[in-house]
Amino acid sequence: QVQLVESGGGLVQAGGSLRLSCAASGLTFSNYVMGWFRQAPGKERDVIAGITRGASGTYYADSVKGRFTISRDNAKNTVYLQMDNLKPEDTAVYYCAAREHVSIHRSPEEYDYWGQGTQVTVSA
Repeated sequence: QVQLVESGGGLVQAGGSLRLSCAASGLTFSNYVMGWFRQAPGKERDVIAGITRGASGTYYADSVKGRFTISRDNAKNTVYLQMDNLKPEDTAVYYCAAREHVSIHRSPEEYDYWGQGTQVTVSA
């Protein structure tokens, strides 16, 4: 019933930009903290950004701080990740996740729902 669907991934040159979207359905979107995670092949899934229910607070991993921006539009049930100045090390599958709590959490285990992911590849 609950679905999170990511879109916007693709191939981009280093220094370029992409905007990821995650459309949610089957839940009351405004009741959920939203997060973005990424996972490279053979690596752990790591949090890169989070945003509170009313967008009053955000979290960014040090590796993306200053380059990525998370935002949400509760009227559209959508969370976004604007990625600027992309680097080859950003290459991964990117996932959005939803957590029915007030606070952002960095652990994947604390999120209730997940999208299937979208591939981002950054060439040198």
